[in-house]
Amino acid sequence: MTSPVSELIELLSLERLENNLFRGQSRDIGTKYVFGGQVLGQALSAAQATMTAPRDAHSLHAYFLRAGDIEHPIVYDVDRTRDGGSFSVRRVTAIQHGQVIFFCAASFQEREEGVEHQLSMPEVPKPEDIDPAHAVPQEVLAKLPIKIQRWLDRTGPFEFRHVYPRDELKPPKRPPFQQVWFRLSEPVGDAPELHRALLAYASDFQLLGTATFPHGISYYQPNVQMASLDHALWFHRPFRADEWLLYSIDSPSAQGARGLARGQIFDRDGKLVASTAQEGMIRVTTATDATTHVPASKPPQAAEG
Repeated sequence: MTSPVSELIELLSLERLENNLFRGQSRDIGTKYVFGGQVLGQALSAAQATMTAPRDAHSLHAYFLRAGDIEHPIVYDVDRTRDGGSFSVRRVTAIQHGQVIFFCAASFQEREEGVEHQLSMPEVPKPEDIDPAHAVPQEVLAKLPIKIQRWLDRTGPFEFRHVYPRDELKPPKRPPFQQVWFRLSEPVGDAPELHRALLAYASDFQLLGTATFPHGISYYQPNVQMASLDHALWFHRPFRADEWLLYSIDSPSAQGARGLARGQIFDRDGKLVASTAQEGMIRVTTATDATTHVPASKPPQAAEG
């Protein structure tokens, strides 16, 4: 059988239709619509494939416009906006069923030396000192919507270990902070472009969910609707997605049916390798039909691993 990691790498490996036109397949991972991290990773893969000079992606700014259909592929149209002396910019538009569902701008830079500083990594237990998440009991799983059952019952490509685990089925109210160790569940090649695309995929897990912590709600609840609106990602230093990384996340605000979350990603040595930010829709309705209110574009984030 193909491993989840191999499936993910295949998902991020796009078919080239023209010089600037690519097609990516969609994958049903138990979410109602295409997982936002899939589109982020594929869009970055498309942008990287148009680079002719040895320049590394250092930032990506994206907007999610429409929910993606998991049953159909997505076409990525890359505009080679600029190739300057040391920086390049690519604009990527994701199209499905003739409509734009997502667009982003990605910036690339030649490697060069300069001033350097960073914030310190939080003091947390090492990943090997944290127990893996326990499987959801079958009697509890049976009471959840089918899509969420499939999500919780699957083995994903990434392993997550929460420093302070939260019961997503009965979430308590707590401050909007969390730290999560994560890594790809098996080693992959050395290509930095692949590791950046993998991190773009993984960066959509855990992030927006942090904004729900003070309110004692979660994706699993049938009256909670959540979806990504935008996503920003900055790459600071080299890293490997198949080695442990710490995702330190906070949510400074939630208002107007939107929540904002920010993240810092550190390697085991404490180096800050990437930063993220995301705003998403968070609606709490009075509906009780779980089949109607499965989260729009984001899976239950604490479930994988």
